[in-house]
Amino acid sequence: MGLKAWARTLRRDAHALWLAGRDPRTPWYAKVLALAVAGYAFSPIDLIPDFIPVLGYLDDLILVPIGLWLALKLVPAAVLAEHRATADKSADKPVSKMAALCVVCVWLIITGVTAIAVLG
Repeated sequence: MGLKAWARTLRRDAHALWLAGRDPRTPWYAKVLALAVAGYAFSPIDLIPDFIPVLGYLDDLILVPIGLWLALKLVPAAVLAEHRATADKSADKPVSKMAALCVVCVWLIITGVTAIAVLG
């Protein structure tokens, strides 16, 4: 499998997890992880900005695939197959504004803690 095919598969699986996280047949613990991972994958803002050398792409290359792998293991196979088929047919990928808001909140908390540590 080439790099482009792998990236397409990751995008499809993230979309399938987004759909599975909203499906009532998915167990609650799988829903939480599926929505968190898919939300982060589709967030327009990264936890570690890409302009930071090496670390900026670390989340895209390591954290997202590991999170997808774990979440895919927790979602029932029949539910996952159904949502993978739906994701394959869909041309649009969801955008998670809530995940972007969570990332911004994490940045603000880190900034606040750092300011207190430096100034206090």
